[in-house]
Amino acid sequence: MTSRITRREFVESTTGLVIAFSLPWRAHAAPDAAAEPFAPNAWLRVGTDGIVTLTVDKSEMGQGSQTGLAMILADELEADWSTIRLGPVPENPAGWSRRMSTGGSTAIRTSWEPLRKAGAAAREMLIDAAASTWDVDRASCRAERGAVVHDASKRRLTYGKLVAQAARMPVPKDPPLKDPKDFRLLGTRLPRLDTPAKVDGSAVFGIDIKVPGMLVASIERCPVFGGTLKSYDATKAKAVPGVRAVVALAPSPWTGTNGPWATGCAAGVAVVADTYWQAVTGRRALEIQWDEGDAAALDSDGIRAQFVKLADQPGVEARKDGDAATTLAAAAKRVEAVYEVPFLHHATMEPMTCTAHVRADACDVWVPTQNQTRAQEVAAELTGLPKEQVRVHTPFLGGGFGRRLESDFVSEAVRVSKAAGAPVKVIWSREDDVQHGFYRPATYNRFAAALDASGTPVAWTHRIVAPPILLKFGPLDKGIDRTLIDGASNLPYAIPNVFVDQVAVDLLPVPRGFWRSVGISQNAFVTECFFDEVAVAAGKDPYELRRQLLRDKPRHLRTLELAAQKAGWSTPLPTGRGRGIALAEWAPTTCAQVAEVSVAPDGRVRVHRVVCAVDCGPTVNVGQIEAQLQGGIVYGLTAALYGEITIERGRVKQSNFTDYPMMHIDEMPVVEVHVVPSDDKQGGIGEPSVGPVAPAVCNAIFAATGKRIRKLPIGKIV
Repeated sequence: MTSRITRREFVESTTGLVIAFSLPWRAHAAPDAAAEPFAPNAWLRVGTDGIVTLTVDKSEMGQGSQTGLAMILADELEADWSTIRLGPVPENPAGWSRRMSTGGSTAIRTSWEPLRKAGAAAREMLIDAAASTWDVDRASCRAERGAVVHDASKRRLTYGKLVAQAARMPVPKDPPLKDPKDFRLLGTRLPRLDTPAKVDGSAVFGIDIKVPGMLVASIERCPVFGGTLKSYDATKAKAVPGVRAVVALAPSPWTGTNGPWATGCAAGVAVVADTYWQAVTGRRALEIQWDEGDAAALDSDGIRAQFVKLADQPGVEARKDGDAATTLAAAAKRVEAVYEVPFLHHATMEPMTCTAHVRADACDVWVPTQNQTRAQEVAAELTGLPKEQVRVHTPFLGGGFGRRLESDFVSEAVRVSKAAGAPVKVIWSREDDVQHGFYRPATYNRFAAALDASGTPVAWTHRIVAPPILLKFGPLDKGIDRTLIDGASNLPYAIPNVFVDQVAVDLLPVPRGFWRSVGISQNAFVTECFFDEVAVAAGKDPYELRRQLLRDKPRHLRTLELAAQKAGWSTPLPTGRGRGIALAEWAPTTCAQVAEVSVAPDGRVRVHRVVCAVDCGPTVNVGQIEAQLQGGIVYGLTAALYGEITIERGRVKQSNFTDYPMMHIDEMPVVEVHVVPSDDKQGGIGEPSVGPVAPAVCNAIFAATGKRIRKLPIGKIV
């Protein structure tokens, strides 16, 4: 039989050795343990039928991480891939061995070592079990595709037949890991484990959650950032058939005062009903008066004017090499430019949704979250329950991109359920999602560069004016928001005099959040486009100048060279097309792209081809690497062409895909992905391709038309 084990039965381990994190029943296995699965640690169990069930603590939001994690563990376990199954994400983050969240392209690289150790330990115990069963020298046995083989006698025992004996073996403290040359699964292409359920419709996303007695809520939120509820009349809403309750929600701060992750909920009124449509109908019948507050005077033009004014003031130093100011003053040639990027919304395909059931002694939350630990903390804070009495159930996520790191939608569902005395699913409309998000900051960037007599860049200055993201968690470390300078302060080019500073703009009412690739999404565009301007001013080929100045960065250089080679950088293009190149680092992963672009007579930009090269170190699922890079290019290209959140009277003007458009399938360029063979430090893959696509395209536009794009979105070329 298969034992049903709750997350409360997990034993907390130290942060140093995740493999020691084990199931308590394992320690007192009974003599009839053959009926129980073999579970030497919290990451895996092997049943008597040979099925290997893996427990992973990362969310699946389309990026394929869960399959990659399964490959790491299964390869070290020497399991038969056909026997691999995924169990649910653990429901008690407080009882897990590390903070449970999925973001920053860290799922694979932070799990590589603990999962390899977990799989290797189980493999060694199974080999010990077989040797004991056969009474042979352990060295004469080896694991092979879900079984242990005795080479001398050709005997073979499957893992399923060894579970009882393996459960009696001691857990090795430092199991030997495979030599990478012996990997069978890692570095290959395997189909994702979540695909079948998504094809046959059995996959459960947040919107699909159904709980006995569940009600549905729709929330009318204050349209102005930071506004409050003055008064409301729910009489007409309560008269709508099916409406069960109307709940007022006070705003909660997003300044980090509630812990390491802010909830950032807007003031609102929730209408709770039997069905979503009844809730929406009741919501439309509400009569509400808002106190819009000071933010009602906020608009995009005013924000930009503030940026421009502050750009004249010195900022907080982020990098200083040599003496850029003096070098600029004495330069043979000087290049200057200003680049701007707008606020952006995440636009996940599944808008925010969360189901909560609050009782006197427990709380269950069903939520497509990237941050289970914070979801549990928020629910515990709001209910007054110990964290261990809050269970977080994680379905599939309909996209994340950083938006689901926040827990505002968890806070709403918990508060509404508590007030209604029933399980409640809060569903956001697309308009709710667009207008009440956590936006990527807009930035204003002032550049200057100096060239010597030979045309070599000898000085570079970059001032970044922007509202910090990290300010919501408390005071900035030495006045710097590292997310705003990423990709700028670590400029890879060998320029002797570099100065980068940051001017923080206090735009507290506007919620900011981590948008896919975070600072790289802005700084790859502005730095790589300005670098092209410097190359043109120097009379040098942009690719060759990059090569020249990357002499001390071999990982960057080989990635750049592979992209250029595969794109045929020096080959002729059809008339009317231009080719542009760009490079970015999502440390330690490096990504270079070459774009081929044309501009129609009406000014419309057409991207025909994007060639992408990446060095992410040791690979896991090559097919998924390609898919992630392709997806990042779609995401970054959509933002470059169309993405812009504008503010008027303290509220977001955009509301849906009609005015915050996505790329259509007929606009998609041909995308080629090339992976650099590399044994360098392993990096993430979800974010690196987002940043380089906008500058590659804009540099290609210049090559085709002679026109510089210094402000996104690109729109039409006039």
